[in-house]
Amino acid sequence: MDFEPKWIAWEITRRCNLKCVHCRSSSEIDVIGHPDFSLQEAYRILDEIAAYANPVMVLSGGEPLLRSDVFEIAQYGTDLGLRMCLATNGTLVTDAICEQIKATGIKMVSLSLDGACAKTHDNFRNQAGAFDGTMNAIRLFNKHNIPFLINSSFTVRNREEIPEIYRLVKSLGASAWYMFMIVPTGRGEDIMEELIPIKIYDEILEWHYQTEKEETKLLMRPTCAPHYYRVVRQKAKEEGSNFKRRNLKFSTGGSKGCLAGQLICLIDVDENILPCSYFPKSAGSLKEQSFKEIWEDSTLFHEMRDFKGYKDNCGICEYVNVCGGCRARAYAMTGDYLAQEPFCDYRPGKAGNRKKETGDKED
Repeated sequence: MDFEPKWIAWEITRRCNLKCVHCRSSSEIDVIGHPDFSLQEAYRILDEIAAYANPVMVLSGGEPLLRSDVFEIAQYGTDLGLRMCLATNGTLVTDAICEQIKATGIKMVSLSLDGACAKTHDNFRNQAGAFDGTMNAIRLFNKHNIPFLINSSFTVRNREEIPEIYRLVKSLGASAWYMFMIVPTGRGEDIMEELIPIKIYDEILEWHYQTEKEETKLLMRPTCAPHYYRVVRQKAKEEGSNFKRRNLKFSTGGSKGCLAGQLICLIDVDENILPCSYFPKSAGSLKEQSFKEIWEDSTLFHEMRDFKGYKDNCGICEYVNVCGGCRARAYAMTGDYLAQEPFCDYRPGKAGNRKKETGDKED
């Protein structure tokens, strides 16, 4: 596996107009101690990345639309030849915003939808009117022919609505739907008791497999659920199926579940490089080292790329090369990012004699 940065989430601000129950960065409107970096610093970071690699760059937050210069950042990245994307909660989207999205060459916008109705979504987002704001943004994106995908995060409080949310997303014209299985970081630590139990987790992955197999239009992926890649191979083998998963636009090109520190990373607002959006441990700072130095030389990244160093069941699993377990969840729940995936109850079939599995290139 080649460890090349394919997809970078970039927290350009930690400020946010919502206060979601699961927010990985505990964002709110007034964030103390984590100021936005300057526009010139944004240019410097983009120059550095573009000189080294050609990843998808996702302008994220917080709420990136709270930065008045967000589109200057997007334009600069586009001019460098980078594929710029935007992750927003949707509540600040207007016709004027849509025009700027198109003018600056943003390729894809992601939105969050955590309920099939306002009551559920607004409860998850801690803000009345959040659902209506997201639906209005979707209306505007369709009006302006802006491609968008939808992320949905799940805990026990909204997991019953998964099929309804899927049907709603499909009806809204989204390019793709990402079903996020919560990793308890940031404010997510406060809802630890709401994490979906392992048995139900497996049932959800089974539902996703059966639904994705029959889906012909909407592209689907469960996120932060790397053992789905094992499930797909097991189910296809059991059924004698030649089910081939389609690639998503701007996919990472990865052939396994957890890609943290391997093909993806997060740059936070303080300029730390983290393995992924849910992994609050820094591999290095762009204030002290170049992106290239951190990506290639970080001890943390080297450890995460050494699958033989994974512990317990993950370390002896024949599916380690296509799953890998969620390193962020292992870290959040055990304090050890090399520990086995806490939400996987699969027992390796070839303990002590791991067989390397390979698969089609997927995201």
